[in-house]
Amino acid sequence: MSVSNGTPGPEATAVESVADLGWWLVDGGAQVVAGPFPTHVDAALSEVSSGVATDAVVAAYGVRRDDGTLARRFSPDDRAFLAHLSAQLDRLADDWDLLISDADPLTGLVCEVAAALAEAGLPLHDCSGRTSSKALGGVCLTPSPAQQAVIVSWAQHDRISLGQARGRLAEGAVQDTMTAAVGEVLAAFGFVVEGLGDAAAHLVRAAEGHPTVWE
Repeated sequence: MSVSNGTPGPEATAVESVADLGWWLVDGGAQVVAGPFPTHVDAALSEVSSGVATDAVVAAYGVRRDDGTLARRFSPDDRAFLAHLSAQLDRLADDWDLLISDADPLTGLVCEVAAALAEAGLPLHDCSGRTSSKALGGVCLTPSPAQQAVIVSWAQHDRISLGQARGRLAEGAVQDTMTAAVGEVLAAFGFVVEGLGDAAAHLVRAAEGHPTVWE
């Protein structure tokens, strides 16, 4: 499973060049306030030093139109994140390929969940042993078609879960802590999270009325 590499949509025109692209400060109506800046950091620093309320302007990447509004484009940061997310999705269990089609809403949901976890800095576990890092642990995402949800659980490094390097008490404490933390992270990002099996895992759904951006 993979995601788009961020190729610009139909609104991108042939006349645009690399020189036209940059970071800008824009207001809520996509009107350019300042820029261009060479990097996201430069734009963010300008936002902080501008004295304007931080919720009034945001840093965005794209091309300034003749009317002063910004045509947003995928930034280098976006492309790097999408590449990272695709690599994470390749670690999903075989069940996703066997049971779920690309048209299934669960495909969009698992992409959203994986993206949220990646943004939080949490890796996916290589549940099917497809990579050389399968022992490292991380978040397991398992499809639950009957409930139109994703089962989310935590896997520790094999050194702990199989080797018992720190004993069963430490393993149990870490498992409970990380499982709870993953659920709290996803709830903070707006997903509907329910405890499953004495909270050994979570059943995660999209919030009602908020379809995923992959649908």
